[in-house]
Amino acid sequence: MLQAIGLTSAPRRDRPPAVDDLTFEAPPGAVTALVGPPGSGKTSALRLLLELDPGRGLAYFRGRPLRRIAQPAREVGVVLGEVPGHPSRTVRGQLRMLAAGAGVPVARADAVIGDVGLGGLEAARLGTLPRGADRRLALAAALLGAPHTLLLDEPGAGLSAAERLRLHELLRAHAEAGGTVLYATRDPKDAARNADRVVALDGGRLVAAQGADDFARTRLRQRVAVRTPHAARLAAAVTQEARAARRPIEVATEGGTLLVYGGDCAQVGDTAFRHGVPVHRLAEETDEAAPGPVAPGAATPRPADIGPADTDTDTDPAGRAPADPGPAGPSARGGRASLREARRPVRSPLRPLRYELRRIAGVPSTGLVLAGALAVSAVLAALLGRGGGTPLPAVLAAWPDLLPLPPAALGAGLIGALSFGEEYRYPALAAGRGAVPRRLALLLAKLAVSAAVAVLLGALAAGADLAALRLLYGPDLIVVPDNWHSMAASWLGLSVGCAWAGVLGAGVFRAAAAGVAAVLFVPVAFVPLLQQVMSGPAVRSVAGLPGRLGEFVGPRWAPSLDRWLAGALEVVAQPSGVALALTLTVLLCAYVFTGLRRQARW
Repeated sequence: MLQAIGLTSAPRRDRPPAVDDLTFEAPPGAVTALVGPPGSGKTSALRLLLELDPGRGLAYFRGRPLRRIAQPAREVGVVLGEVPGHPSRTVRGQLRMLAAGAGVPVARADAVIGDVGLGGLEAARLGTLPRGADRRLALAAALLGAPHTLLLDEPGAGLSAAERLRLHELLRAHAEAGGTVLYATRDPKDAARNADRVVALDGGRLVAAQGADDFARTRLRQRVAVRTPHAARLAAAVTQEARAARRPIEVATEGGTLLVYGGDCAQVGDTAFRHGVPVHRLAEETDEAAPGPVAPGAATPRPADIGPADTDTDTDPAGRAPADPGPAGPSARGGRASLREARRPVRSPLRPLRYELRRIAGVPSTGLVLAGALAVSAVLAALLGRGGGTPLPAVLAAWPDLLPLPPAALGAGLIGALSFGEEYRYPALAAGRGAVPRRLALLLAKLAVSAAVAVLLGALAAGADLAALRLLYGPDLIVVPDNWHSMAASWLGLSVGCAWAGVLGAGVFRAAAAGVAAVLFVPVAFVPLLQQVMSGPAVRSVAGLPGRLGEFVGPRWAPSLDRWLAGALEVVAQPSGVALALTLTVLLCAYVFTGLRRQARW
């Protein structure tokens, strides 16, 4: 049971609200259509139900407000426009990534592909899908969590007649299985033909809420369209016979077509035959009545009659009883409860690590960045080794003086920046597709995956550079230094730090370019400044710190730890290490601060 009580959108400037005191219900086991002309407030009403737009009113899904539903994807499936996936991602990859976000098994993605008729397009890229397949993909994403309620905005837009028929068959099957379906459409004939109940809107206000049969009888009129070269003669004959039979009838002409209200094709055809009038076209049509007050017989729900759903529909798919739904209606809060106050923060994916792995592996940009960084690194290492005057660490890292960072570190930073940059460019975690959740679990998943990719890229780059040097110049150039531990730690730490700077920079400023700028800020601006600060004479030194720590800890201090601690101190003492650590700290604090201040939307 879906219940809306007093939904009112926040007006913009001096304009009236797009939705004004809207109250209706969509019962389970039935398809409900939200009908109205363009600009009548259908989409705004759906967004108010989902708490995506500020406003007032209450919305209950099986007796619970949306903010109290632990797993929204398993309660509400939403189709608001397109599925904004990455154009290079495949249909199967997109749905499997969304399945990880919804916390459902990956097999569910393959099941909904067959349910919506996308079989054979599993490997197709999203950017190459035709219009109809794109709409079916949106419906598949809504069905991933096997939700009880479906909310769809113009689901049949752009589909062929056969595709619309299949779509409404899916919606009908979902309703017959006990689910609730609410979809918005501008076509009243579509609503009368495919829905069980119709909620008509005009100017943001309720016009009628009634059964589809009552809606067709009170809001639609049947007419016969006739195309004939003698329209005037046939109109006179039809009118004359109707008056003789005392039947109410209305005849009009529109664009060369004769329109007869109050008759059927058989009556009009017989009249034309008797009077010898040739007929080129004869068909029955449905004409929408003009908007007006609630028609007689319309069942318009009153706010006082609507409260949380009955207890027999108050359990979720797992059989658990819901939380207390709060006040039963507007009598408890004046019918004007603020949706802005009720808005809850966005939930991160239920399986964030699996989601991030599928996200980063599902687009070709990751492989292209890795391959490009390895190729550039090997070429630069070969050029640096040819001169013989470059230190071995710089040769293996392929880090000439003219570059602010080595190619591997730049590649790691770019991959990190894309991890949040693509989320904001192609948001997949929010139903309204307007926000990306700022939750700790998702951040930790992105940091972990980007760090693993950075370590892998750093190791592969060093190996590729070493192989290029041995192939071109022989093994004599490579001499393993004694401090290789600290060198390896410094190299991997630089790669991971750049990746994290890209992640946090893109997360704070909501763009991949900002993440890349945060990576380049460290060597270009921060390190020179820090070198000037640290270039002065040192009054005190931390030399001998490992030995003093051993005296402090006592006999439990292992002598082998001296070498590792000395290497770690050597890495941390580098200006680039200090600058990178400070930058990461500032970005992390900014991410947390903006995440707490900005109210994300589901």
